[in-house]
Amino acid sequence: MNIHSSIKSLEILSSILEEKTGQILSAERYWRIQTSLQPIMREHNIPDIDSLVSVILSNANRNLETDCLEAILNNESCFFRDQANFALLTGPVLDAIKYNKNKEKKLRIWSSACSFGQESVSIAIALSENFQKWSGWNIEIISSDVSNQAIYRAKKGLYSQFEVQRGLPIGLLIKYFKQVDQEWQVNQKILNMIQYHNHNMVHNNKFIGKFDLILCRNMLMYLSEENKMIAFQNIENALNPNGYLMMGSAETLADYKSKIEPCQDFRGFYKRNHN
Repeated sequence: MNIHSSIKSLEILSSILEEKTGQILSAERYWRIQTSLQPIMREHNIPDIDSLVSVILSNANRNLETDCLEAILNNESCFFRDQANFALLTGPVLDAIKYNKNKEKKLRIWSSACSFGQESVSIAIALSENFQKWSGWNIEIISSDVSNQAIYRAKKGLYSQFEVQRGLPIGLLIKYFKQVDQEWQVNQKILNMIQYHNHNMVHNNKFIGKFDLILCRNMLMYLSEENKMIAFQNIENALNPNGYLMMGSAETLADYKSKIEPCQDFRGFYKRNHN
């Protein structure tokens, strides 16, 4: 195998990923491409990365490119992720939103880059646990991801034993899920609270409107600097004047010129300033 040819092929796959999804893979993470694509190459009897790229570029199999991109995308998620911040979200932050919107009684939440839907399911469960508090409210939870396969899985609401063990308390598992063979099916009432969309964060998101709470965690770090700015502008445009933004614990707004600033009341959250 020609090492230089393989590196060139990995660069081509990385550039296709960026073009189609906005995500980038640095050279030190090219191992992810090779690891992710092994099952696809075995399925199609393709011996190596160079041959795979040749087939993709020839357009001999139009579904192959899509399957490869879906495999490379990072779909990491878990229930009630970052539990301390999530408790802050489902307690004081939602209480603050409720206070600001009490006359309108309408709550809109956007879980962007939602992967397999654990984040939006966690929010729906938290709201259901406090259903009396939200009685009479119109609540919308919009969940989106660039991956069609991720959205397809999220809509089904089926999770493996390993997935439900990551962050989901046993009491909530028993209350809101039922076991189906070796998997766990989330309650239909919870699923009905969530609308799922295939959406690229670097594309226009006006179709889904404005939100009181936006969650965009550990996604911007995978974008190029140019696409980060585009995605963040889309987030800013989608956030209501008194809305809150929750980002990943390792992410910061330091690189953005924005009307959104760190929230003084809730550490780790952000609000639109009114200047």
